[in-house]
Amino acid sequence: MPPTQTLPNPGDFTGSGLACRRGEKLIFRGLDFVLAAGGALVLIGPNGSGKSSLLRLMAGLTPCDAGMLAWSGTDIREDMGAHRARLHFIGHSDALKPVLSAGESLAFWARMRGATATTEPALARFGLANAAMLPCRYLSAGQRRRLALARLAAAPAALWLLDEPLTSLDTEAAAQLLAAIAEHRAQGGRVVLSTHAPIELGDATRLSLADFRPSPAEAAARLLA
Repeated sequence: MPPTQTLPNPGDFTGSGLACRRGEKLIFRGLDFVLAAGGALVLIGPNGSGKSSLLRLMAGLTPCDAGMLAWSGTDIREDMGAHRARLHFIGHSDALKPVLSAGESLAFWARMRGATATTEPALARFGLANAAMLPCRYLSAGQRRRLALARLAAAPAALWLLDEPLTSLDTEAAAQLLAAIAEHRAQGGRVVLSTHAPIELGDATRLSLADFRPSPAEAAARLLA
């Protein structure tokens, strides 16, 4: 059975009774979580267990099949614009235009988020200072991933949703990401990430999506319904 969740405190990001369907298939159901300021939630589970789907639900990109996501006790659906403005979602796709340089790409994205400060510190934070003028089509897989993650430093957001953020990162880049996460949490930020690789986030809560997988009989009954 899924672990019992504590009651949420004011200001928490919470999910209650969440269910997700992919096509006609029920992926998970009855999922609860509580994420307070400064907290971290690590999603684990085998491929297909719903880690990416849950992150997309949290980002408001796909609707829940059941349940509710809330911020400070208010359903996020009441103001999706405000919810999306408070988060960064870094998915599997790095979403970079090949013809733009690394610096131009990050500056464009930061302006879209309303940031006015220079992006040079964000590039340096993820080891890309020397690649700022390089067109994105020439970036390695690791550089592309670091450029996507540099968005975290280019514009502030209360909630970071990171889907397999360690993919393509070397040891140094992984350490840079972990340092950024620690700093974000120390300032009251929240982090949710999925991973297959071991990751050390101190007191982070680990949430196994396998605990919320429907039984074959339940899945079949839902499909027939």
